[in-house]
Amino acid sequence: MTDSLAVSVQPAAGDDVGEARSLAQDAWRSLRKNKMFWISVVLIALFVLMAVWPSLFTKTDPTFGDINNVRQTPNANAWFGTDTQGYDIFARTIYGARASIIVGILTSLATLLVGGAIGIIAGFYGGWIDALVSRITDIFFAIPLLLGGILFMASFPNKADTPYFLIVGKVVLTLTIFGWPSIARLMRSSVLQVKPNEYVLAARALGASPWRIIRSHILPNALAPAIVVSTINLGAFIVAEATLSFLGIGLTPPAISWGVAISDALVAVRTYPHILLFPSLFLSLAVLAFILLGDAVRDAFDPKSR
Repeated sequence: MTDSLAVSVQPAAGDDVGEARSLAQDAWRSLRKNKMFWISVVLIALFVLMAVWPSLFTKTDPTFGDINNVRQTPNANAWFGTDTQGYDIFARTIYGARASIIVGILTSLATLLVGGAIGIIAGFYGGWIDALVSRITDIFFAIPLLLGGILFMASFPNKADTPYFLIVGKVVLTLTIFGWPSIARLMRSSVLQVKPNEYVLAARALGASPWRIIRSHILPNALAPAIVVSTINLGAFIVAEATLSFLGIGLTPPAISWGVAISDALVAVRTYPHILLFPSLFLSLAVLAFILLGDAVRDAFDPKSR
């Protein structure tokens, strides 16, 4: 009788029977099914390739201006036309990705390192250290990113002979100085949530050093939210760089960026709108790609969204 009622249950294809998955593995399974994730990855890969290897897309020198062919509309020789100084807009749009992407990535990494370290120290040690760090964070957090960037870059303007990487580095430093507080606050909150867990208390009871506890237990379990926010912030940093360059105090020649191209296009935007269209389009797509990636990663790491 018992045998006749027995039910044989076969695992469905693709199910991981008996396999314990980590949060990262669950997140990756969710990301693989997200179309927006793959669209953002393809766009970001394209922009990174443009930044690393621009000659793959165009052989035209972006610094060569032909005064005999200014303000040309898009044609077979100049796909995006030429600007007010005879520069090929397509070439400058391709090469402009390098500075914008470098600023965005380096600033996101720098804010993650600085803000993450400060947030971990404040959340883990607490007491007067937490109070002091929180007050310093509040001071910087009260200064808007763009306003602080304008004040800093206007106080230390670029010169005509300033090297390219120094110009880029100054913008990265400026955005990092005023961009780390949000990551520090988030990391502090994550550490405060992880610190009371049993595995952290057990490590303390066994005599583990603070550095070992932070490295082995606190950091792996508190870092995911900061990474997600840093990914979303990357798009915001690209916009901030473009805004500073647009105002003439961010990236300046000889640096080429989308913000510089947009600033130069305003002279003839009414009569030749194509000069403004293409750099703005590429800038918008890059920002959108990083925001979509950040949203997809955030949803993947949030169990409530699944």
